Amino acid sequence: MEYTAHELALITDSEILGNKTEKIKQLIFDTRLIFSAKNNAFIALKTTKANGAQYIQEAIEKGIRVIICTEIPLVTPYKITWIITQDTHGFLRKLAHQHLQKISLPKTIGITGSNGKTIVKEWLYQCLSDEMRVVKSPKSYNSQIGLPISILKANEKDDLGIFEVGISLPGEMEKQVEVFSPHIGIFTHLGSAHSEHFKNEKELLKEKLKLFKNSEVIIYNGDHPLINHEIRKVFTNKILISYGTYAHNDILIEKPAGQDKAFKIKLLDGTIDVPFIHQDQATLHNALAVIATLNLLHIPHPKIVEKINHLYPVEMRMESVKGQRENLIINDSYNLDLDSLKIALSTLRQYGNKSKKVLVLTDIMNVKDHPRRIYSIVAELVNEQSFDQIYLIGEKITGFAHLFRSEIFTFENIKELLKNNSFKNIENAIILLKGARKFELETLKKELELQSHDTILEINLNAILHNINVHKSFLKPKTKVMAMVKAYSYGLGGHEIAEFIQHHNIDYLTVAYADEGVNLRKNKITLPIMVMNPELNSYDNIIEYELEPEIYSFKVLDLFLEALKKKGIQEKYPIHIKLETGMHRLGFHRDDLDKLLLKIKGNKLKVASIFTHLSSTDDPKERAYTLEQIKLYTENSDYLLAEIEDQALRHCLNSQGITNYPEYQFDMVRIGIGMLGYTSNPAIKPLLQNAVCFKTIITQISPLYAGESLGYNRSFKAKKNTRIATIAVGYADGIPRSLSNGRGFVGIKGKLYPIQGNICMDMLMVDLGQDPIQEGEEVIIFNGNPCLEQFSQYCKTIPYEVLTSISQRVKRVYIKD
Repeated sequence: MEYTAHELALITDSEILGNKTEKIKQLIFDTRLIFSAKNNAFIALKTTKANGAQYIQEAIEKGIRVIICTEIPLVTPYKITWIITQDTHGFLRKLAHQHLQKISLPKTIGITGSNGKTIVKEWLYQCLSDEMRVVKSPKSYNSQIGLPISILKANEKDDLGIFEVGISLPGEMEKQVEVFSPHIGIFTHLGSAHSEHFKNEKELLKEKLKLFKNSEVIIYNGDHPLINHEIRKVFTNKILISYGTYAHNDILIEKPAGQDKAFKIKLLDGTIDVPFIHQDQATLHNALAVIATLNLLHIPHPKIVEKINHLYPVEMRMESVKGQRENLIINDSYNLDLDSLKIALSTLRQYGNKSKKVLVLTDIMNVKDHPRRIYSIVAELVNEQSFDQIYLIGEKITGFAHLFRSEIFTFENIKELLKNNSFKNIENAIILLKGARKFELETLKKELELQSHDTILEINLNAILHNINVHKSFLKPKTKVMAMVKAYSYGLGGHEIAEFIQHHNIDYLTVAYADEGVNLRKNKITLPIMVMNPELNSYDNIIEYELEPEIYSFKVLDLFLEALKKKGIQEKYPIHIKLETGMHRLGFHRDDLDKLLLKIKGNKLKVASIFTHLSSTDDPKERAYTLEQIKLYTENSDYLLAEIEDQALRHCLNSQGITNYPEYQFDMVRIGIGMLGYTSNPAIKPLLQNAVCFKTIITQISPLYAGESLGYNRSFKAKKNTRIATIAVGYADGIPRSLSNGRGFVGIKGKLYPIQGNICMDMLMVDLGQDPIQEGEEVIIFNGNPCLEQFSQYCKTIPYEVLTSISQRVKRVYIKD
């Protein structure tokens, strides 16, 4: 936008006092976002959280000379231009609406829904910004304030505007429509977000649909029964385009038989094959919304495929990390356009008091605008921040280095910058990394950040694969493998382990709780996932993220059926039936099976598997009991399979069972700690590899003389002169305090040394005797010597507890030999 103060007052029927010729290019509603006073006006909006009038003085002190408010404060500073309006929110709506009429955007897209608005908007921008000039909402600006502010960023040269539109209260959408009525409307998803003020989903949906009152085309999620029904009922005179996985949709995805093949997607005018969409349900629908829009805009089919395959995740958060040499690293290196640059620059005031400010800035990619215009604006924005040093990276931006007022360094790529000595010498500075993803500024962040903890858990992915293959050697070729990745993959990591084994012919994953499964889905894990403990409050997530619950009681079954009904699920939903055979924890008994069959047959359920837990597969003395369990499981699962339509998988063996009872592998087995190289079978142990190494370093070595005490409570006193190594690990990292005073050992240079004194929160002490060990030497908590089993014995527990007790503050490092 660019208006004089007089024009703003005229457009909005407001009163003006002061200099009518003041030029205004941007309205600011939050004084924390003021990083430049030039051509900016402050609008004093009243919200539920704050009254903007109380921040007028602060805005003036920051250099703002045009104030929009409902009344002038008693103390009126000199040379301020006042625009007085009866309603600042009404002022904003009227201005944005008139601005939109004035610039006459050829095409607009309005996106609403409970979730997915920002992702669909950003993905559309990624796909279309190299085809035409596109203006969009910054980040998640979609509220009563955010939408008008977003629209005011558009100008006459733009070809397309893409704006998010959100609501949280009844009646709000009508106010949003006063501002903006899109040519093309997109409805992404209907869920619980902002639903607390509405009677039900239907009332929320009707409020959101008001946005499309004057739209020509509506693109919507046709898989949701309520959305599909209401849109078709209300908008009979518009072009309606539905997308989804159900056969009635206009943009339809057809899943292939094999997971390694492309998805065939039916468009309005043909079909395309897209190989990338091995995603969770939400991501899949967001991608289909984008495909539908590109198809409507007549983007050629080959280009659609190319654009979809090059979509990158939408990162919405800026991160700050401590850097070396007392620097603070502000990392916003996921995308770069003028709006995100302004937001990044405006946040610098919020980060501490450093003596210097440094900017690393790259080319702006895929923008339909003349480079001189773009980089002139960029330079103007940056120059107002008074950076001490600016590092420019890229072929285009370096050509305009003369526009930036600072000490300037130019580089073609990130590798050149990393070699630059001046960059390595920066101290006590805020360093803002702002760039397009292709320039890989993440590499720079890793180089700059402070490594604050020397203790790491190293996971050898190749060893995990080796151990899986060892266990597979006991199986028939058609037997499936379910990998247990519960409890943060036994403490090894969230999605990292699942992501690795997904690519190596694992058939199923299992987690303990739905949150773990949701995290895997969000990290692009597409394998079927069984949830062992489907809590009541997790059912919505289980369904939304296509997780498969373990059903072990009628209460759990009935509640899950209610959740399916509430969600409007029409297809048979996969569940896993747990049978009780002697563990006496969870599961259906023999007397429950007839009632269970009635429930299964009377509802839309697909029995994906029938399974049980065996209590003692690792104990040869309990072989008779284990065989009794297997016999009971076989009989009860046979009974169920004879009565249901589904070809349910059967599984009862864990890692120990695979090697000790391979004749009872049925259709599938479950591997857990066996992946890490642990087994109780001495014949199998030589075949496996250690996959986990918990290690740290010696922080300091000090003498301890005979008679002197060590650590808290003086629990260890030296009988003779010795040397004590202080180790950078403690009970906050997962080392039990019970290993104090000689009950635990660590490995240094292949030799075991006793832990002495009381273990502290962040460190422990080791008696080195007079051995020639140096500070900085590597210390093995467990791996080879001591091994995981030995360390577990020190702790008087089992390897499972040791692994899952390792603190999240311990850095996980994944290696491939």
